[in-house]
Amino acid sequence: EALPVLEASVALRRRYWSHDIQGFLGAQSSVGSCLEAIGRHDESLVLTREVYARKVATCGVSHVSTILFGYNLTVTLISLGRWDESTALLRDLLPAASALGSDHKLTLNLKENLAYALSTQPDYTREGLLEAETILQDVVQRRRRAFGPTHPHTVDAETNLSIVASIVARAKLARA
Repeated sequence: EALPVLEASVALRRRYWSHDIQGFLGAQSSVGSCLEAIGRHDESLVLTREVYARKVATCGVSHVSTILFGYNLTVTLISLGRWDESTALLRDLLPAASALGSDHKLTLNLKENLAYALSTQPDYTREGLLEAETILQDVVQRRRRAFGPTHPHTVDAETNLSIVASIVARAKLARA
């Protein structure tokens, strides 16, 4: 139900507020997120790539909204199983995000997505699993400190850490 409304918003912005490029990109980003949410991943990918590229061109790679749009692109890439591309983009985004602060929600979300990409891709490596575990240990510690132990993001990070830790343990047993 939301998609036609969001598409109408983009059309209105294009027609009446074409000078407001940031507002237009925000509206397009919302359409991309909606497409992702309803499972139209390929369409979402095309639009989200375009929006991210235009955001980089207009605001630079270090702008918080560019990092957020890049994060949205990584979500789409991961949902399509484009592990190498998502991992590379996440690694590119993290230095810019670290300027926001190590405990910033967006920085932690990027790190958690990187750990997810490293640990869930079909051809994951031992090194990737260990890196994912280390990243998640850091994320859990930071989320506990910044948001508290009962915050939903902290609980989710702890769950992800326990899953990755069990995969690492199974991989160690399989090698033994």
